[in-house]
Amino acid sequence: MDEPHVLLTNDDGIGSVGFRALYDALDEFAEVTAVAPDGDQSAVGRAMSHEVDVEEHPLGYAIHGTPADCTVVGLEALCPDVDMVVAGCNRGANLGAYVLGRSGTVSAAVEAAFFDVPAIAVSLYVPGDDGEWQHAADQPEDYRNATEAAAYLVEHAPRAGVFEQAEYLNVNAPIYEAGDDPAPIEITEPSTLYDMRAERDGERISLTDNVWARMREGTLPDPPGTDRRAIVEGRVSVSPLTAPHTTRHHEALDALAETYLG
Repeated sequence: MDEPHVLLTNDDGIGSVGFRALYDALDEFAEVTAVAPDGDQSAVGRAMSHEVDVEEHPLGYAIHGTPADCTVVGLEALCPDVDMVVAGCNRGANLGAYVLGRSGTVSAAVEAAFFDVPAIAVSLYVPGDDGEWQHAADQPEDYRNATEAAAYLVEHAPRAGVFEQAEYLNVNAPIYEAGDDPAPIEITEPSTLYDMRAERDGERISLTDNVWARMREGTLPDPPGTDRRAIVEGRVSVSPLTAPHTTRHHEALDALAETYLG
């Protein structure tokens, strides 16, 4: 494709710094139509609305709905001729197999895969203590590792045949520090480490994802080749993924089906 047409969405909202940084990077070589939530829709997964309001925006369209809504209304009603859906750039990494179903950013890419439209989810790992990371990455330059890698993949991955095997790419990049060389890309698999905790205090229960603390401490056992290992070592993680849930033949279930009802 000479000039790809990209539908750009996210879950942080159309006014977020990371969204504009990625829009500007893609706009250098592609036609970009923004179809993004009007406000923050983080961690909503693939939640879907029955009806959404749409407003015209200088970059495209602001949707009063979820990231998955944005993909559907974009591909079906607003810009059905796009070549690719890109979601991001999210402030905060989306790493590990267990996160894929929670993330609004990743879910927008998954939704595109069901339309047979190639997609890329792009997120930025922002280190810091609880709460501190939410106030970091407030400048477009902070997203340079993510936007450069995403632009490279949007421009080159389709004609290289990447989407003949993968349905979407989950890209996570380390935050860019002034003076550093751009981070290299590593092809990875999502880590399977899971460390959610729940602690009861009377009538209240606190849920904590302990992985983030372990990332800050450097105590994660993620092996080489996993997304989190690549990120903590300063590389851009690119995981090629498929959207449908896989299934296998299970002889044990066959046996249970045969004995059901006597």
